[in-house]
Amino acid sequence: MAKYPFPSKRAPLYRDVPDEQWYNWRWQLSQRLNTAEEIGKVIPLTDSERKALNAPNLFRVDITPYFISLIDPDDPEDPIRKQVIPTAAEMVPFTAMMEDSLAEDRHSPVPGLVHRYPDRVLMLVTTQCASYCRYCTRSRIVGDPSATFSRQEFELQLEYIRRTPQIRDVLLSGGDPLVLAPKILDEILSRLREIEHIEIVRIGTRVPVFLPMRITDELCEMLQKYHPLWMNIHVNTPNEITKELAEACDKLTRAGIPLGNQAVLLAGVNDNVDVQRQLVHDLVRIRVRPYYLYQCDLVEGAGHFRTPVGKGIEIMEGLRGHTSGYAVHQYIIDAPGGGGKIPVMPNYLLSYSDHKVVLRNYEGYITTYEEPVDYLPERAAKFKGEKRPEPGQSGVHGLLQGEQMFIKPENFDEVHDRHGIQHRLKDEKKWQPLGIGSGMKETA
Repeated sequence: MAKYPFPSKRAPLYRDVPDEQWYNWRWQLSQRLNTAEEIGKVIPLTDSERKALNAPNLFRVDITPYFISLIDPDDPEDPIRKQVIPTAAEMVPFTAMMEDSLAEDRHSPVPGLVHRYPDRVLMLVTTQCASYCRYCTRSRIVGDPSATFSRQEFELQLEYIRRTPQIRDVLLSGGDPLVLAPKILDEILSRLREIEHIEIVRIGTRVPVFLPMRITDELCEMLQKYHPLWMNIHVNTPNEITKELAEACDKLTRAGIPLGNQAVLLAGVNDNVDVQRQLVHDLVRIRVRPYYLYQCDLVEGAGHFRTPVGKGIEIMEGLRGHTSGYAVHQYIIDAPGGGGKIPVMPNYLLSYSDHKVVLRNYEGYITTYEEPVDYLPERAAKFKGEKRPEPGQSGVHGLLQGEQMFIKPENFDEVHDRHGIQHRLKDEKKWQPLGIGSGMKETA
């Protein structure tokens, strides 16, 4: 594919591997590296890496031969290396560290299903990945073969979706859905498509990045049976964009699957405006639209990857206006405690009144926008369809629509109820203060 001038690499250890094996995804999975001895044959390890790889109870390590080949063996600061090879910093706790930082377990009505937002659910279909990111949000369950989801739990997930009509969107994740046996993935998609109120299905995957040879013609033919089907991949640095990834994305888009990218802002990996700009430019060249740039979660073992939120704001300042709008992702903080995804961006709205808005652009140019004086809210467009049910989750939108006047934190009334004596002015009687002859008398 000459229009995608990206590299294709193979570490010296694998130079004699026949192409029919190298480009076989099952061979790649079977040859994953996970020990200090195996990884050390490809990359000279630092003392910190060797210490972590030999530590007990470490989050699982597995790296495909393809992906480890993208690492510069002579650069201990290589951005791909940092993502998949642990260091001793992974074992250092940090302030606000959480096991389940997004409170997914609390929003799980049945095992493996997360219902955080009104109209969509996250369906965890496996705990396995092609390789394992050292900052994984779900490291509490991912990588553990004994924690995989059973047939019974799968049926419970489907039954919950079936009897919850406000769900219109199902996101398959895990683990990585594309490491499942093809027949199992086919069955999951087929069963979801039998549910009438499911409008779209999404797949979140890093397989095209870790294991692009998994994106076969047969897989694409199967996936396109279940349109509308969307997919988000996970590329963090331009170094991960290769000829093989470009070809995999080309197959998926030709099968009619829109592709987006979710990246994570990681210290020493992509916390640089120029790196991020190159990343989004390379992504759109392979027809992948940048979607989210996540602030690193407060997950155990990921403290050394965290950046200040200000770094993310700086990056957004360097993207908005400096490149195409569709190449600018949203900078997102997934709220600790289960608040969901919150977009964070530079402040372009400087001030406003009842008739004028003051704005600034990416260059610091300040302008005003005159508000209409004859706009009548009661003449706004009318919706004639059937409103989607959102029981108990109207949120801020409910305030704007007049459905409620306030949103109270949990136990708000209980905290503020002092259980005191009723105020005298709210009683049926009016009382004069004791001992004061003001002429005020008790009246019936």
